[in-house]
Amino acid sequence: MSNHPFRFGVSLINVGSRSAWRDRVREVEDLGYDVLQMPDHLGMQSPFPALVAAADVTAMRLGTYVLNAGIASPAYLARDVADTQRLTDGRLELGLGAGYMPNEFEAVGLPFGTGGERLGKLEATLAATRELLAAEPDRPVPPIMLAGSGDRMLRFGAREADIFSFSIMAGVTEGLPPEEAFARRVRVLREAAGERADRIELNLFVAAVGESAEQLDLAIIRQASGLDDASLNQLPGVLIGSPEEIADRLRRYREEYGVSYISVLEPHRAAFAEVIKHLR
Repeated sequence: MSNHPFRFGVSLINVGSRSAWRDRVREVEDLGYDVLQMPDHLGMQSPFPALVAAADVTAMRLGTYVLNAGIASPAYLARDVADTQRLTDGRLELGLGAGYMPNEFEAVGLPFGTGGERLGKLEATLAATRELLAAEPDRPVPPIMLAGSGDRMLRFGAREADIFSFSIMAGVTEGLPPEEAFARRVRVLREAAGERADRIELNLFVAAVGESAEQLDLAIIRQASGLDDASLNQLPGVLIGSPEEIADRLRRYREEYGVSYISVLEPHRAAFAEVIKHLR
């Protein structure tokens, strides 16, 4: 289905010192990753300075994975995006989401609101930010990644995204096996995209990688999702098996669903690097 080549991203969680950060950036590039991605949560690093610092020691593309648009000002966001795009020689991928952690809204004095209200804020923020960037003389508009799993988000991504990232919850629908739930969401996006469908690069968030369920480190995603381990182990974004078996599974995902861009969390970077070797 997909005409996109495989690409692989890794989401690094903490920066540390300048020298330690540069060493980790070089490490993930040496492991075979194509994109260095930074999350956007309180208690973690500030994404844009980290990406600019990484640009000096890597040829990888650099992405936010993903910014909480619910607390962002378009004017300030456009300023940061423009300068990051310039300072990374045009390698930025701007990932945006609607936000899902109430404490982050509380910290900036904004209401968490309903899912629909947060999506509305994302839509408005993206439109205003794009307009501001397009008005710059050098038009520093990066590719836009949108991320989520709800039907309204999928249809919004179908209209506006260059890249769409399916969250871990894309495999969760009551009454459906996880892969059927995921397949349904891919269909929603592609049908809404129409003629744009083949131009949208599909990204899968991978929460854990291991040769057996007993080896999986599910701590981060267990806390974020609220799901038990048995449920998590069935999700498309949890990869269990040998590197060869996982590579075969991802080839099938690309053939059947069009997913060609895979992003993994930092704790699983070395394990997934063994999979990358079979997909080059």
